[in-house]
Amino acid sequence: GFESKMEWAGAVTAVYNIANISINQENAMLIPYVKAGAGYMSSNASTYTGATSTYQGYDERWYIPTGIGFKLGVAKGINIDLGYDINFVKSSTFDGVNRSTNDKFTYAHAGLEFALGSKEKPQLQNYSSLAALRVQSKEESEALRRALSTAEQNAQRDRDQYAKDMGDDDNDGVANKFDKCPGTAANTVVDGSGCPIKVQREIVKETKVVVTEADRKVVDEAIKNLEFDLGKSTIRAKSYTTLNRVAALLVEKNFSLKLAGHTDITGSRELNLRLSKDRAESVKAYLVSQGANASRIEATGYGPDQPIASNKTADGRQQNRRVEFSLF
Repeated sequence: GFESKMEWAGAVTAVYNIANISINQENAMLIPYVKAGAGYMSSNASTYTGATSTYQGYDERWYIPTGIGFKLGVAKGINIDLGYDINFVKSSTFDGVNRSTNDKFTYAHAGLEFALGSKEKPQLQNYSSLAALRVQSKEESEALRRALSTAEQNAQRDRDQYAKDMGDDDNDGVANKFDKCPGTAANTVVDGSGCPIKVQREIVKETKVVVTEADRKVVDEAIKNLEFDLGKSTIRAKSYTTLNRVAALLVEKNFSLKLAGHTDITGSRELNLRLSKDRAESVKAYLVSQGANASRIEATGYGPDQPIASNKTADGRQQNRRVEFSLF
């Protein structure tokens, strides 16, 4: 038999973690590894023949430590290390017997491994980038869901407020936001702020309406001078003077007025119907702004349906673009 005693040994060993098995946790639970390195040691060897011991002497030599094992994470920064080491000695006399092959010795080991550094940070060898990415993704998803929920709540609040502001709870034709007198009774005549208009009831004596040639001349001049911006319902300023005379006539003689808007056939029929109606309404709005009674003015648009001239010529199309005034 033999007995070898190591006096001292020093080695540099590289450990390669084959994998870290984390089961979707940030810190790995199981880490298998292999290791290898180089070292230098001294030892004494003795051989035994029966009860006789023979000292073979002191020796120093190189050796190669290798091994396999695994580490089991039991707590943050603490691992159990279990492994099996094989050490290849660059000598054939480590056991005191000179042979043709170099010696080796093996052993199993078990131990505790403690990580140094901040406890707030994970061990590098235990760290799972996939698990960390999942944690980060989960946090970002939750933050995004919260932001979307808040945005939807704000949007719903704004929609509710808009519906409340622009609704008309008392059906008086004035939106709640602008209604100074909410809750007016049904069929109450109100002004622009939603407040009732005090109407003095008067006994109106029916009189026969007589439209004179002078009255028609005032209207004809207004028709002749009436101009709009191209393709729009905006009245040009040069038309105001004759329109003012029509408004004064309506106020003075309490006439009713029918406004009929017409266009040529240029463009779509739908567009022309809308434009003719808008122009008639624009004239009505101007006359009302000058004191005429809105309830006695009717505005209608006929589009290209009632031409008075041919639409095949420029002059004919110009004649067809008109607003007719009818006093009654």
